[in-house]
Amino acid sequence: MAQNGVHLDQESFSCSVCLDLLKDPVTIPCGHSYCLKCIEEHWDEEDHKGEQSCPQCRQTFTPRPVLVKSTMLAALAEQLRLTTFGTSPTGKTYAGPEDVACDMCTGRKLKAIKSCLMCLVSYCDQHLQPHYDVAQLKKHQLVQPSKQLHDNICSHHDEVRKMFCRTDQQTICYVCMVDEHKGHDVVSAAAERKEKQKDLEVKRGEMHQTMEDGERDMKLLQQEVDAINNCANKAVENNDRIFSEVMRLIEKRGCEVKQQIRSQQESELSRVRDLQEKLQQEISELKREDAELEQLSHTEDHNQFLQKYPSMSAVGETRDCMCPWAWYGDVTTAVSDLKDKLQDILRDSWTNISLTVAEVDAFLLDPEPKMRHEFLKYLQEITFDPETAHKQLLLSEGNRKATLMRKDQIQNHHPKRFSAFFQVLSKQILTGRCYWEIQWAGLGGYVAVAYKDVKKTKTSFGCNEESWALFCQKDKNQFMHNKIKTPIAGEDFSSVGVYLDESAGSVSFYSVSEGMRLLHRVETSFTQPLYAGVQLWFRMGDTAEICTLK
Repeated sequence: MAQNGVHLDQESFSCSVCLDLLKDPVTIPCGHSYCLKCIEEHWDEEDHKGEQSCPQCRQTFTPRPVLVKSTMLAALAEQLRLTTFGTSPTGKTYAGPEDVACDMCTGRKLKAIKSCLMCLVSYCDQHLQPHYDVAQLKKHQLVQPSKQLHDNICSHHDEVRKMFCRTDQQTICYVCMVDEHKGHDVVSAAAERKEKQKDLEVKRGEMHQTMEDGERDMKLLQQEVDAINNCANKAVENNDRIFSEVMRLIEKRGCEVKQQIRSQQESELSRVRDLQEKLQQEISELKREDAELEQLSHTEDHNQFLQKYPSMSAVGETRDCMCPWAWYGDVTTAVSDLKDKLQDILRDSWTNISLTVAEVDAFLLDPEPKMRHEFLKYLQEITFDPETAHKQLLLSEGNRKATLMRKDQIQNHHPKRFSAFFQVLSKQILTGRCYWEIQWAGLGGYVAVAYKDVKKTKTSFGCNEESWALFCQKDKNQFMHNKIKTPIAGEDFSSVGVYLDESAGSVSFYSVSEGMRLLHRVETSFTQPLYAGVQLWFRMGDTAEICTLK
């Protein structure tokens, strides 16, 4: 077809249903062609409609058309398949530019499926068959097709490199072994590969462990990012709320002062208006009397003058005027003094706030501890609370050691005391980041963190929602929370370290007998103040002690 100048377009010979080259092509009455299977399945889905349609032009047909294979389309599709994918009608695949060709094929070479490291030849399916049938050839090592087979040939002696010189760290042939590599540490390539393979597996194991550690650290860092964002957002929200309340309070007080001033203003204005009105009346009266006096002064009759004069009113007294604006000046002075005091308070408080933020920054920048000396930076000095101790627990060593006794050690009842199990809580609240260690002597027990109102009867640590506990007993170690148990690998955890990051919502338990080994880590959200706790098992004389660390 190519010789006659006919160009085959794959898209023109593709089924619009499966989008692949036509298989068993059929042409329906509207002229469109499909794979026989594709169009039948399409029409089977449309049987409930009572008519069939073309997937492309949507023309409908009633009754369902009879489908007949188009031999010409089938031939063209097959020819296009050969020219495009290199697959012969018999299913053989010819080698392309990127493939490894069969060295045994003549003419057009088929694609190799295996290479032989003994023959240094690549074989197609047909020529490989003797390696499966002939006894001697069965011993040859077959690998995936490779273009680098001839790299296994020694360039000096034209022999297969089957040996490895450990002295020079290179593959060699038998002739090299007795020639330039004579006296060197030489082993078979297979033996060296076996050793290197072991080393490779060890390195891969180390890499996988490093990747797991990295992924764990990434998870912890992401949790730290979330914790930082949550804490910062919460602090900003509280800051906005508090300053808004302060502003509202200041505005409220300002409005109250303004209302008082206005009220005083109205009161003073009313008083002044009353004075003005009275004074105006007095002035009018004085003007009238002045006119009478003037008229009397012009009376020529002495007797009449003397008779009328005593009846004239006395001149009104002068009234002092108040200066109410002096009071408003005092108000302004008082408000100004308040402003100065607020500025002083804000300045001093801002210094404290800035120092607190700086401390938070330093805290957040401090990475998660890994080595024991890093954990000790967060060492928390804690002691047991006698008011919570079970009555058979004897507290000693400054309330740092609890010993299980046969008889009751405490007679008085206290509402905070544990009554069902041999448990005790710390006296101190655990906040921020803190670390402590518990050492067991005896069968072991529980080391826990718990809320103060954890159930004091019927349940032990780890069997409720208020506590998180590591149960330490030989061959039975497990983590418990809300009755859910998680087995912990290992035998004897005589010393356990507990690291709490209360703000991040995490608590981790470590075995510290031989270095720091993480036993279990919990990610949660703490809603109440936390306390340390221990619970001894049932053997009398067993002890749990808070270690004294430096």
